[in-house]
Amino acid sequence: MNTALVLAPIVVPLLGAAVYLLGGWRPATRWISAGSSALVLAAAIITAAAVSGSGPRTALAGLIRVDALSAFMLIVIGSVALLATAATPAYLRGEIDADRATARTAARHSVLVQVFLAAMALAVLAANLGVLWVAIEATTIVTAFLVGQRRTRTAIEAAWKYVVICSTGIALALLGTFLLNFAAQHAPGTPGLDLAALAHTAHSLDPGVTRIAVVLLILGFGTKAGLTPLHAWLPDAHSQAPAPVSALMSGVLLSVAFYAILRVKVIADAALGTGFTRAVLIVMALASLAVAASLLLAQRDYKRMLAYSSIEHLGLVALGAAVGSPLALAAALLHVLGHGLAKAVLFLGAGRLLQTTGTSRIDGVRGLAARQPVLAGCLGFGVLALIGLPPFSIFASELGIARSGFAAGLGWVTAAALLVVLVIAAALIGHTSRMLLGAPPDGPGAATATRPLPITVAVVLTAGLVACAALGIAAGPLTSLLHTAATAVTGAP
Repeated sequence: MNTALVLAPIVVPLLGAAVYLLGGWRPATRWISAGSSALVLAAAIITAAAVSGSGPRTALAGLIRVDALSAFMLIVIGSVALLATAATPAYLRGEIDADRATARTAARHSVLVQVFLAAMALAVLAANLGVLWVAIEATTIVTAFLVGQRRTRTAIEAAWKYVVICSTGIALALLGTFLLNFAAQHAPGTPGLDLAALAHTAHSLDPGVTRIAVVLLILGFGTKAGLTPLHAWLPDAHSQAPAPVSALMSGVLLSVAFYAILRVKVIADAALGTGFTRAVLIVMALASLAVAASLLLAQRDYKRMLAYSSIEHLGLVALGAAVGSPLALAAALLHVLGHGLAKAVLFLGAGRLLQTTGTSRIDGVRGLAARQPVLAGCLGFGVLALIGLPPFSIFASELGIARSGFAAGLGWVTAAALLVVLVIAAALIGHTSRMLLGAPPDGPGAATATRPLPITVAVVLTAGLVACAALGIAAGPLTSLLHTAATAVTGAP
């Protein structure tokens, strides 16, 4: 595998950003973002095939390293980014037509999205914990401008809340990085912050310092993953960001932050045993599920509803990581991809719904199935995918996490999580059914609400649902990649 292929997921979006920076937003450039995302996905697939057969590869003097886990995360980034960017031209056209944006706004949006993709790709390819931290901090800076893009009071408040809370979390992660580096300096071989070297020499790290560092790192990166207790930024940011950005933040950014936790878990398990990180992750997982359930029951905003659902699903991923077996981790990674596809469909659909109805309130939308059957069908099936109904992949991943949890002796934890998931599913079905069913309302906005769904958006939403269902029926070539990725985290043969 050559260096150009490894670096393509970083370089290609940066080139796309340069095109928008120089050429602006116009008919000749509007599909550059989608083309960039398609190239990232293609490079990810080729890279995954290569590392599955011949093992990890490095580039840039060891600063970049790709193994099965990072290759899988590149596939997640490319897949969700392709859905989001393919729907972006129609979304931005709707914003421009409604005088909520200009061509200059669209160009700035496209530049920031491309830099956002490059930063996430760098995060999963970083071989060094310090570089990983820098990349995740870069995502905070870039997405803060995207969250506040509409420049309304609520959007600006959400952007500042996002910056303050996530900066606090990232500061904790930075302190944890310093402490882990301190422990590494007193270990044989001086591994520094190289993730592979730290995992190899973890048994020599000072347990006391490492324990504090791990807690800070999990709390810090858990903030960006939307895990309790520092989750409060997520519903505000996701509900105020443009729909394609919400799809990327919920479907990819949260998972990239959790990827960092998985890398820390490898080191912590080798240094402290599996019990320590298991306990921390179980507490955060159950707390996240409980918070999501309590706030979803009486939710009145459908974009915030989807945001709280993201907290739930990252809680399930944390539970899979806490169990820690190869089956649990493979299921958690499959859950990451399935959640990313389903949530991208739902946020993109919610963005179109907001443009046509002018409201994000659940009680402001009625009879959508009668007015816009294609959009209603995509939203309905998207929610069914999100709550884990077969044949969608979230059903398979939740089943795998549950089976592995009971097998690992965490029966009460798993049972409690499943009970909360049922409550959340009931809340989501209740809220969504009120929006989709019933008689359509009359009024001045009724004609606007019947505008047909653009063909490109309909294709994107359908493709996301089909991909999610296909993964649930047969993971295909991903099966081997998932097993190898899980091995990278557990060290199991």
